Amino acid sequence: MKTVAIILCLFYIQMAIILLLEFRRPQRTVAWLFILLCCPPLGLLFYYYFGRDYRQIQQINKRKIPLLRELREHVKNRCLVVENPEDSGNSAFNNQMDLLQLLSHLPKGPITGRNQSRFLFNGHEAFDAMLETMESAQEHIHLEYYTFNSDIIGERFQKLLIRKARQGIKVRLLCDGTGSLKLSRKFIKQLKSGGVEFHFFLPPLLSFMERRLNYRNHRKILIVDGLIGFTGGMNVGDDYLLKATGIGSWRDTHLQLEGDCVYYLQFVFLKDWRLASGERLSHPRLFPIHPCQGTEAIKIVISGPDEDVDASEEICFASLCAAKRRIWITTPYFIPDSPIIRALKTARLRGVEVIIMIPGKPDVEFVYQASLSYVEDLQDAGVKFYKYRGGFIHAKIIIVDDLLVSVGGPNLDMRSLYTNFECSTVLLSPESITKIAAQYQVDLENSDLIDPEIFKKRGRLVKLRENLSKLLSPLL
Repeated sequence: MKTVAIILCLFYIQMAIILLLEFRRPQRTVAWLFILLCCPPLGLLFYYYFGRDYRQIQQINKRKIPLLRELREHVKNRCLVVENPEDSGNSAFNNQMDLLQLLSHLPKGPITGRNQSRFLFNGHEAFDAMLETMESAQEHIHLEYYTFNSDIIGERFQKLLIRKARQGIKVRLLCDGTGSLKLSRKFIKQLKSGGVEFHFFLPPLLSFMERRLNYRNHRKILIVDGLIGFTGGMNVGDDYLLKATGIGSWRDTHLQLEGDCVYYLQFVFLKDWRLASGERLSHPRLFPIHPCQGTEAIKIVISGPDEDVDASEEICFASLCAAKRRIWITTPYFIPDSPIIRALKTARLRGVEVIIMIPGKPDVEFVYQASLSYVEDLQDAGVKFYKYRGGFIHAKIIIVDDLLVSVGGPNLDMRSLYTNFECSTVLLSPESITKIAAQYQVDLENSDLIDPEIFKKRGRLVKLRENLSKLLSPLL
């Protein structure tokens, strides 16, 4: 009896620890308690290594890694800052000052007005544009990717980067330690011997020792000479060019940017480079005066576990609440938190058209089942779901009325909203919204509506699998 009592006591202590540390996010609390229930001896150990709040680490890092505040202010004074509807170039904001104020005052950068953008809707177009731009580099090339593969397109990038480094161009490449885990040592050695400065962001072994293994740098950024930037949903890999086994080629959306907004992409890279390498880069040549005369209003949204504000979640929620006519979403992983679910349902009650496009075939079955677990409840509220059949849809798009479009790295899941280091782009230009909406309709033509009546008739075992996945979805 004493042994049983001791075991129960330890179990209740573990439960109490998780409840005390996770009470701010009930969904995460339930997920961790479920893991604890299934693996009583190991549950708290898992939580110790995978559940630690990154902000606890960041309090230490803030003393060691000063943010580039002075340089940021200097650059901000150089930019055309958008603070009112007239400067945004979008009359739809005349009645949406609250949303505009939110976008303007979220930390790490304002809305800038002197920009121009180009949408890149497939891998061939995107990689050709990136390679061509890097070929013209005169000063530096900065790359930051979640996944960088040593495949055909990866080797094309490698050869170009080495060639430019040998020409005297500063080439710096940052890859996520987990997302690029398969990157071969030989590939990395060739990069370094060719003059490319390379670092992993949160290498797995170091992350395990520091209890940061659960965190990922999900950003996809390329900056050339501080003048041209690329960001969006695409990593570097053949999946976007060739047909991946079983699920088809990946359909994604990327952006080529010029103007003031590129300065803030550079800030993201410099901050992450400092964390990964310990090297502080702040030379004025990294922020040259640009010649762009575009008039697009663009906001670079920086979010991550090291930030005081969950910017991606704040913008997503506020935008959904502001919608009056349409909300069109594309996401490869749909695992929303309670506020997002409530915002979507409330939008439907206001008569807003809500369409959510997800992949027809999964790349990760367990995560896909978690996504499907949210479908029926939202269908009952009138939300329409489509499955993309033209390959694997990897784009992350949110279109709200004629107000804005968000293109980015973050998926509409709790990992992206709260746990990952993310970077997305919010475009306010009516022309940009029209272009992305046209592509969205093309994607809809390659998708199938999930019929609510048929979906409800799926078997009990299928629903059980979905519900189990949903239970753990806050951690996925």
